[in-house]
Amino acid sequence: MAPQGNTGAGAEAELPEYAGHYRLESCLGSGGMGVVHLARSTSGMKLAVKVVHVDFAKDPEFRGRFRQEVAAARRVSGAFTASVVDADPEAERPWMATLFIPGPTLAEQVKRNGPMPPAELRRLMAGLAEALRDIHRVGVVHRDLKPSNVLLAEDGPKVIDFGISRPKDSELRTETGKLIGTPPFMAPEQFRRPREVGPAADVFALGSVLVHAATGRGPFDSDSPYVVAYQVVHDEPDLSGVPENLAPLVLRCLAKEPEDRPTPDELMRELRSVAASYDTQAFIPSQRTKREPAPESTPEPAGPPGGRRRRKAVLAAGAVGLALVVCGALAAVQLLGNHGATAEESPPSKSSASGHTSAAGFRAWVSNAAAGRSGTAQCSYGTAQLICARSGSVFALDPADGRLLWRRSVAASQRSGPPVLAGGLVQPLLDQGPRLEGLNPTSGKPSWQRKMPAHTSLRAVGGMLLLTHADGTVTGVDGATGETKWERRIAGQSRPYFGSFTGDPLAYATSPSADGSSTRVTAVDPATGAVRWDASLKGNLEAVGAHDGSVFLLSSDPVYGDTDAVVRYDPADKSTRRVALPVARPDARATVHGNVVYLLAADGALDAVGMDAGKRLWHLETSVSRGSEPVADDEHVYLAAGDGRLLAVDAGTGRLVGQTPARPGANSGQVAGTVPRPVLSGTRVYATAPDGTVFAVDSREPADW
Repeated sequence: MAPQGNTGAGAEAELPEYAGHYRLESCLGSGGMGVVHLARSTSGMKLAVKVVHVDFAKDPEFRGRFRQEVAAARRVSGAFTASVVDADPEAERPWMATLFIPGPTLAEQVKRNGPMPPAELRRLMAGLAEALRDIHRVGVVHRDLKPSNVLLAEDGPKVIDFGISRPKDSELRTETGKLIGTPPFMAPEQFRRPREVGPAADVFALGSVLVHAATGRGPFDSDSPYVVAYQVVHDEPDLSGVPENLAPLVLRCLAKEPEDRPTPDELMRELRSVAASYDTQAFIPSQRTKREPAPESTPEPAGPPGGRRRRKAVLAAGAVGLALVVCGALAAVQLLGNHGATAEESPPSKSSASGHTSAAGFRAWVSNAAAGRSGTAQCSYGTAQLICARSGSVFALDPADGRLLWRRSVAASQRSGPPVLAGGLVQPLLDQGPRLEGLNPTSGKPSWQRKMPAHTSLRAVGGMLLLTHADGTVTGVDGATGETKWERRIAGQSRPYFGSFTGDPLAYATSPSADGSSTRVTAVDPATGAVRWDASLKGNLEAVGAHDGSVFLLSSDPVYGDTDAVVRYDPADKSTRRVALPVARPDARATVHGNVVYLLAADGALDAVGMDAGKRLWHLETSVSRGSEPVADDEHVYLAAGDGRLLAVDAGTGRLVGQTPARPGANSGQVAGTVPRPVLSGTRVYATAPDGTVFAVDSREPADW
């Protein structure tokens, strides 16, 4: 039900009387995107109701962001936010009702009363750290934490305003508002790499908020947002006025690189160790068990794995002399003590049945075979076993019950994907490892080894390993023997990074033009290195799948990387079909099943695009922030969340039909940059979680997960 009220022109039309069934009593405040009203429920409970401005209500892209805000706010614990009571993002004037929290914002408090005393600052820092831990634990990154988004309630700070970019708060915005945040409280990566912003950006913002609370100004202070942006990226923060016992911790929060900042959990541990002259333990309770989120669906009716390389796009923005330089970090290669790998005896099985047996007799299981290693495992299916890897090890599980079959130690190096079967042998696929090796799939012992050249990217396609060297030369290595079969340059591809897709024999390399207006797509026979076909296609494209001889690509904005269309190219007749998305999707990952492409965006939007129908078939807001690449069969689309959940969506209607419990790891305050995709084999789905487990469920019965 849309908010009802005056229908006249001008400001009077911005004063609705109702939002849904809630009578709006008075205006609490107004921002760039909407007005917040005080209202009461039927029982008399006080509510704060945000009603979107008329102009923004007409913008489909904004409606998508508002749906994301509602979904994010619903997922996060009410202990640290204003709990959502009701919402209608599809109304003529979208609105959201939350519990009314009496108390000023931090911005109002500092403006009225000046800087906070040290005792209140420490409580504020502890409360915000716990709030961020709770927010990040469910896979949400706020991206706009600032004093006006912190309410000071009697029981501690509350974080509000999830997921909306606020154009009037940021003079650095683009016309479409893609740069999200407020410059004095934005992290360096929000200016340098806006598509790669993770939870560490919220920790940086927390540091800036603390400086504001302690001094009345930010750590980077100027009347010009462009100067502030330059200072954030290049200059050291001004911490004068911050209490001495908190300044070192605030300085760590304001580290230029995300990996140098503490997690919310680390912040709370540090605060416990600070001289206990203030009573703050009430603000740092022990970790609570995680709540199950409730994703929302907005489907449209419709019909039915491939992979995608995630391009790390770099934004270089220049304004008023501002030059932001993005520097790439080299991954450190950690080798084993003897620079070699050792085969290990299989320890006793650490798998357990989950308790549910499907109608077909399959019993779901959870395996702890990789316990004690860091990171979420990555898996693939081959030779009737599940082949997995975590940092420093490759192991195989029995797909029937999760029993550990073998495990082998390897270098703790960066990997391009899960280990796979190529040439009948297991390939660990370490991009920066000291050597290539083919492992016997029954024992894990090496059948062959050869030196891995430095700065080489690696891809397994069919029975071959394709090594792309720093000079652009490609070497084809036989996966069965480790012998070089061919070596050459690929015409038109300066340094090809190959993609390959299930059921398709070719390897694909894409090379966009400098301005992103066109992309050269080359299909290579991995056995010989011969070019099968080559095409120059319109747009900034990346291959995500193949079916029936055609290749499917995502088209994205060449600057920000948001996916705006899906393209199908048929090399047989050189025809191209392009289907535009109603709303551009940030950092989308995709899979192809038949002639349908399923895209999962970083903000949780899942779209099904029918290439034969030439339109989007359905759309679902999953509330999964930065989820995995989806996989699909005839019945369902499957995706993994950063907290270890596996979700199943009806492929025909876009309705969420099942999800597993969350399995967060010890570092639950962190959100993984890349979530491994699920593995689909027959009627079983295998997935991995941050707690180190690998688990299996019946794909036919997601409602019973």
